[in-house]
Amino acid sequence: MEAKTPMHLWIVGVISLLWNSFGGYDYVMTQTENADYLAMFTPEQKAYFLSFPTWMEVFWALGVWGAVAGSVLLLMRSRHAVTAFAVSLLGLAVSTFWQFFLSGVDTAALFGPVPLVMNAVIWVICIALLLYARRQMANGVLR
Repeated sequence: MEAKTPMHLWIVGVISLLWNSFGGYDYVMTQTENADYLAMFTPEQKAYFLSFPTWMEVFWALGVWGAVAGSVLLLMRSRHAVTAFAVSLLGLAVSTFWQFFLSGVDTAALFGPVPLVMNAVIWVICIALLLYARRQMANGVLR
């Protein structure tokens, strides 16, 4: 017997899609070097964003697009949302490690406390979405 779709799935799914779409927007604007978007950053901050090694950009893409896909799959009630959110978490883990330990850039000096706070928020949301999707799959809501 198929579980009825709970209202909270639609609420979580739509909010997560809106949240993760901002990450997709940021990724596209940065990757395409959109002048209007990058104008809000200092020359040093732009140089930092544009200096990412290719392998790091791959993990950034996995983090961003895995989260967007997870949100869409959640709304579609697909069990594959769990996998997509797990891929997103992997991308976030590697990107975070690079940003704070391998980049050689003092992000606190370059950006202030924003990257640290934003990363903490993103980690909490990413883990929560993965756990939520797993719970919905266990409850038979995702198929």
